[in-house]
Amino acid sequence: MKVLYANIEDVWREAAARWTLIAYFLLSSMFILIFAFAVNLDIVDGALAGAQLFGNDVNMRGAVSIEKLVVGFESGFSGVLYFLCTFLAIFATAHLVPRMQEKGTIDLYLSRPVARVKLLLSRYVAGLLLAGTNIFYLIGSMWLIVMWKTHVAHPRFFVAGLIILFMVATLLAFAFLVGVVTSSTAVSIMASYAIFFFGGLLIAHDRYAAAVSKEWQAALINSLYWIFPKTAEMFSAVVAFVSENRVPEQMSKALAPTPFLTTGAFAVACLVLASWLFHRKEF
Repeated sequence: MKVLYANIEDVWREAAARWTLIAYFLLSSMFILIFAFAVNLDIVDGALAGAQLFGNDVNMRGAVSIEKLVVGFESGFSGVLYFLCTFLAIFATAHLVPRMQEKGTIDLYLSRPVARVKLLLSRYVAGLLLAGTNIFYLIGSMWLIVMWKTHVAHPRFFVAGLIILFMVATLLAFAFLVGVVTSSTAVSIMASYAIFFFGGLLIAHDRYAAAVSKEWQAALINSLYWIFPKTAEMFSAVVAFVSENRVPEQMSKALAPTPFLTTGAFAVACLVLASWLFHRKEF
């Protein structure tokens, strides 16, 4: 536990010294303030009678149930947060392994009586804690603003934060693997974003497989789908869970355990491989 606490302190101190922490929370705070001032609701007897978005009136066809409004709004906004939190988290944490492997820094770390695997994994947990703090800062702030404006509390919105954190944990594990191999922050960021979008495109793997002419090509496409993280399915799961399944059936299917299990297996495999390579690496 001492190693974990030391790495958490080190990661947060490093983020503050490099202005990463300040920029991280300033960007999130700007997003929260824009949302708080952009949306104005006129609620009469528990129903929405009028609304303004960025100062422009939104056409309303009769009174709208405020509960349905909150569920619909938070399900849509959770999808926006999925991309925002993921992108910010990768920017804020992708440097953790390359920075640690710099000459002088790694010598200081390895001079301590700490196993390499424990050092890497504790740094991973510290980075995940940094990203998770920002996720729940955004989620909690948006939830409070919605409750303040509508007087309706929708706790399922917080589960979106858990699913987003799960996706961030997966991408961070991959970023650690790339960081161990390349010692490059830029490559870690680009590779993490690439796999994020590539995993999203593979949701249509059946169509891609049907379009190719060779069986081995179709088998390769389907294999890649099961190997890589299910980024598109995680997006659908965030929206479907918050909306209480008031979404198309295709999105509701993302709540099945298979996308979560295969994505989690990918993260574990990346961490195991990263730990093995880091243990064997010569400095």
